[in-house]
Amino acid sequence: MKSAQEELEERTRLAGNNMFELLLFRLGESPGTGERELYGINVFKVREVLVMPKITALANSHQHLMGVANIRGQIIPVINLPAVVGCTPKLGLTILMVTEFGRTVQAFAVEDVREIVRLEWNQVLPAESSHAGAMVTGIARLDGSRQDTRLAQVLDVEQVLREVMPVSKEELSREVVGPDLPMPKGASILVADDSQVARAVIELGLQAMNVHYVMTHTGKQAWDHLQATADQAAADGVRVKDKIAVVLTDLEMPEMDGFTLTRLIKEDKRFKGIPVVIHSSLTGNTNENHIKSVGADGYVAKFSPRELAITLRKVLTQ
Repeated sequence: MKSAQEELEERTRLAGNNMFELLLFRLGESPGTGERELYGINVFKVREVLVMPKITALANSHQHLMGVANIRGQIIPVINLPAVVGCTPKLGLTILMVTEFGRTVQAFAVEDVREIVRLEWNQVLPAESSHAGAMVTGIARLDGSRQDTRLAQVLDVEQVLREVMPVSKEELSREVVGPDLPMPKGASILVADDSQVARAVIELGLQAMNVHYVMTHTGKQAWDHLQATADQAAADGVRVKDKIAVVLTDLEMPEMDGFTLTRLIKEDKRFKGIPVVIHSSLTGNTNENHIKSVGADGYVAKFSPRELAITLRKVLTQ
């Protein structure tokens, strides 16, 4: 049997090869069809899965916040995930998934947990391509290219957390993010993030710093944009760096993840001098050490506009 450290190291190697592991679970009957659909979450974000413990209700809390649980001495908020998504559990809420996002810990109550599957990110279709709703970032094809493949919806956990435990709007004020960024004239920041709520928060922060940006939804879209920009820069007789000052990327994205995007940028001489900043809800020492190993120039945990502004200024002035 593998140790916990060996499992972490193996999953880290997967992330460096555009692969990941998805924990599959069910939330109950879906509205309209009554089917018990599969949902998924990146194993990297899951601390542990346990039988539902005692929940202590909180006064005057959000309707989908069940309360808090005492997990190994830590008081953790518990979110009713079926209620957020609109499903009706028939077997009850029997399982608790304890997760870590953006250096915060929370738990999601679900109907049951099924299995862990290993996938390539190109097996996940972006939400826009699959016409999924706001709570979903992509649709995972679990059995590759088979015509009868099982499908799982990859939830946008940032969206779920924003809905149930919103952050104060003061976090996005000009006083927090500071003055304009020292951007080269005519240059943009290239952003890649598959989460709708994350893109909205990033846009507000960059607008507050008076920055021109290009927003993409996957690592592949960002890579394709870099290719097109490199061709245009060559035609104009300038460096790509004169057109793209920084790449700001999420890690978990359909088609191509942020680890792969960062590695491709750092290996391509055309993009020399363009700093890459990782902006992700994947936290913890193992994840953050791996982020450094792929050559990223900075790392910011979601969602911290002040830290993001500080990091962007640092890489732009180095």
